[in-house]
Amino acid sequence: MATFATSDQLLVIIDPAARQTDAESVRIAKDVLSAGAATKVCLPEGPEEFARALGRRGSRRPVLIGDDRTLVRAVTLLHRQRELARCALAVVPVGRTALAESLGVPSGAVAAARAVLDGTERRLDLLVDDSDGVVLGALGIPSAPVREPAAPVPLSPGRSWYRSLVRLGARPARLAAVPSPGATRLRVEVDGEPVVDLDQPVEAVSVAPGPGGVASVEVRPLSVGAEATPLLASGRTVTVTGADFRYRADATVCGPVRRRTWRVMESAWALTLPATGPATDI
Repeated sequence: MATFATSDQLLVIIDPAARQTDAESVRIAKDVLSAGAATKVCLPEGPEEFARALGRRGSRRPVLIGDDRTLVRAVTLLHRQRELARCALAVVPVGRTALAESLGVPSGAVAAARAVLDGTERRLDLLVDDSDGVVLGALGIPSAPVREPAAPVPLSPGRSWYRSLVRLGARPARLAAVPSPGATRLRVEVDGEPVVDLDQPVEAVSVAPGPGGVASVEVRPLSVGAEATPLLASGRTVTVTGADFRYRADATVCGPVRRRTWRVMESAWALTLPATGPATDI
């Protein structure tokens, strides 16, 4: 019988939606993980059982098999229990997994499971709002599909908290700002400095954690005719105020709210990613 070190003992938590969406990928992932480590498999049927399984992990390393919502749920639970910094997560994505893939997790069941066994823990930044909600990838106001940011235009060269997204790191953050019908009047502040005020209608606002403990912010003013140049800023806190607005945080639509503040927690959590290849920290 094979024996494994304590560090090779895994708690595999399989989201029920993953079992319904792609049972074959779940089976393959379980087989690969079981062949390389001592595994205990949990099959929670709901949020309470999911939280109970994660809370009783002991010394086992938690591995999630599920979609983006599963990953966000686990990070949220650990953050609110103040255990996030001490618990490295791993994930085998099944279902809608754009967020996990954007963080560097392989998309295939075999590749993702092997990354769990042979990968390296990477510390990643996190956005935390004033209601203790978390954002792993990006948020957009109003909710919109993810796209790559436009060319940066600094608002004020005299203020150090404005910087080009190109200079923020080798890989620009994926932001969730695309024009949507109508206009929204919002006041957006970065580190207490206004980027746009209520007198300037905007089409979209996006925020994403960037390298070095700062958030990358993009504001797209309402355009008439030619597309308006986006306004870019970066800082450690972002506050948005306005009439009731909804926003997409990772895979979830939140709100309506009239005011929300996000702050960056640098290197707040760890995710197991492939040991080789380009850096994937955001």
